[in-house]
Amino acid sequence: MSENRIIYHGGKEIIKFPEIRTAKYNKDFYFGFYCTCFKEQAERWATRYNRTGIINEYSYTFSENLRLLNFPAMTEDWLDFIVSCRSGNPHDYDIVEGPMVNDTIFNYIQGFIDGEISRAAFWELAKFKKPTHQISFHTARAIATLKFLRGYEVNL
Repeated sequence: MSENRIIYHGGKEIIKFPEIRTAKYNKDFYFGFYCTCFKEQAERWATRYNRTGIINEYSYTFSENLRLLNFPAMTEDWLDFIVSCRSGNPHDYDIVEGPMVNDTIFNYIQGFIDGEISRAAFWELAKFKKPTHQISFHTARAIATLKFLRGYEVNL
């Protein structure tokens, strides 16, 4: 199976050679290089701290030789995986894809982690949220599936 598709990374700079960076806080799918198939979402990422940002566009080529995990929708497994990753537990997947936790859903997940809301309450609160998408690359082999196409500036 050979699947090529265009994905986007929004940030502060052009990134011709993506890399996995560890940060102070764990992300939805743990440390990795995060992209999305939604250009508008990448624009929000790029301009979240400043009125001007950069969109990096990549061609992603699917590889059957990599360990992939895909969550087509917000499910119980998706929630449990994010809770585990945000709690600092690494995984052994090369690429993980699925819905993104936006700021509101993050608060619900944190409330669930902290025992402030139940699993049922989480799903009741999260069900009306706008769909989002993220694909994260967690190994050098995964990064090798990306080909930089172009970077360009966007403004709010």
